[in-house]
This record gives sequence, C-alpha cells and structure tokens, in this order.
Amino acid sequence: MSLKLIFAGTPEFAADHLRALIASEHEIVAVYTQPDRPAKRGKKLQPSAVKQVALEHDLPVLQPLNFKDPQDIATLADHQADAMIVVAYGLLLPKAVLEAPKHGCLNVHASLLPRWRGAAPIQRCLEAGDSCTGITIMQMDEGLDTGDMLHKLTTVISQDDTGGSLHDRLAQLGPPALLDTLTALEQGQLQPEQQDDSAACYAHKLSKQEAQLDWTRPSSELALQVRAFNPVPMSYSILGNERIRIVAAEAIHKPHTLLPGTIARVDQDGVDVACDQGLLRLKHIQLAGKKAMSVAEIINGQPQLLQPNYVFSAVEPA
Repeated sequence: MSLKLIFAGTPEFAADHLRALIASEHEIVAVYTQPDRPAKRGKKLQPSAVKQVALEHDLPVLQPLNFKDPQDIATLADHQADAMIVVAYGLLLPKAVLEAPKHGCLNVHASLLPRWRGAAPIQRCLEAGDSCTGITIMQMDEGLDTGDMLHKLTTVISQDDTGGSLHDRLAQLGPPALLDTLTALEQGQLQPEQQDDSAACYAHKLSKQEAQLDWTRPSSELALQVRAFNPVPMSYSILGNERIRIVAAEAIHKPHTLLPGTIARVDQDGVDVACDQGLLRLKHIQLAGKKAMSVAEIINGQPQLLQPNYVFSAVEPA
C-alpha cells in the first residue's frame, strides 16, 4: 500500500528526504520549494536542491512566494494528498494548508524536540554543548515546531562533530525515520506524544555578524562556536588587514593576564589566543582567497602573519 504525498522542502537536507521518498513505494504528486534565488558571484537565479531533484525525476514543482493567495491553497488541496511531508521548507504554513491533506502535514525536524525549535537546531545544539541530538518527526500545527511528536531517533554528539558533520549524519537518519513513520501512519499505529513546552529553546537563524569571535567570552564557548559554525557561516576574526576564518580550534584551560584577543603563543600545534577565560588554540584557519590550512602550514609560508603579542581586532579592514 502506498500513500499519495506532497513534498515541501528547499535545501540539500530536504533533498535527501525527497530522494528516499522517490525510491519508496509512495507516490509524490507535487513538490513545493522556495522560489529560485540569486546565488554565487554572477547572482544568477539558482534552483533549490529540492527543485533540482524533482526536475530530475519529472515531478511537478510549485514555488509560491507564500500562501497568502487563496489560489495557491486551492491548488495544493486539489492534489487530494494523504499527507504533506515538510522538511526545511522555510515558509510558514497557514491552517488551511496544514489541514488540506487527509492526514495533515508531517515535519522532519533536525533536533530532539522540544529541545531546539526554530531555524538552526543543528548549529545551536553544538553551540550550547549538548551531548546528543537527533531527528523528530512531528505532526505540524500552527505553532513553530510545537506539534505532537510521532517518531524520534537519537545520535550522540562527539567532540569532533562540526555543524557540517552533524548535518550529514542527521540527513542520513532522517529518511529512514520518515519512512518508518509513514508505515506506522498506513497501519494506524502512530502514537502522538505532546511536547513539553517548558523544555523548549529557540534555535535562532544564523547570521554572519555573530560569526565574528568575541574574545571577551570564555575559550570553552568560542571552541563550541567554531565547531557549530563550520562550514556555515564559519567563525572569523580580524588580524591587521586580514580577515581570518577559524576552521578548527580547541579550548586551552590555562590562566593568563593578557588582554582578550592577544596572541599568547605560536608554534606548530597552533596559535593560542587570549580569551576572557583561558586560551583558544587556532588549529586550522583560512586566509582571504586561500584554502583552509593548518597553522603549521601558515607559519612555514607566512611566519610574519602570526606572532606573539599581535592582537585580533573587532574592526573590519578598510
């Protein structure tokens, strides 16, 4: 038995789930994704990852700017879908859309709800130092990630995880969890679990501004930020006229009397920078227009760039 599904999503994380549904017994009657956006240096309009997958499989694609036009809602309802699968779509869905499919809208969310609701759960759980995260399949309601939970999978966050590695692992866990949920839906075996709103945190959307390291914070917090923001938006700081992206770093719990942002030590192991508490050891960095390199490679090629007592600044180069 197969279900008649609408799929709604935009980035690569969502595209992985669409591929799994295409390979399953279920029928995809329509794919919704955000309008094409300007991208890269040429600013040419680029289709989303979901749109590219849909077109490769000759699936009908719809790209409403929002659902304020009643005709867009009527078109969606005309598909008479059993359910709408929503994965990182990026648009708020009104009640009329949530109720249009027979079984409503099911969302794949990249956190263990209710822990992180919102746009950036993967990065925020790393930044907060969480020990685990996972995938939650939920029944959508009019709130922001507040619907009843239908299925959950957990994964441990390792000390080596970055925003990129955790994204990729959750993108592997999500599709089979979604297919299991759809099987339970077909068999009438879903057991919805209400969320505990008191345990919820809001995962704010990432901004380029917050990617700049604030050296007046403890080194342990900055080390978590570096991991969370790799590869996007990537943490950075300013040294002289160089904007340096921090790819990998670790906290060194060592007392000092230096002003925050001051380089305390430079060697093949890394660059130790003074923080409010402890030191942040920069291990891999990326200079403007260059590929990411280890500090050892940098000091072998440009030793003058990284020297003790140099100070990282919050002021952008002119």
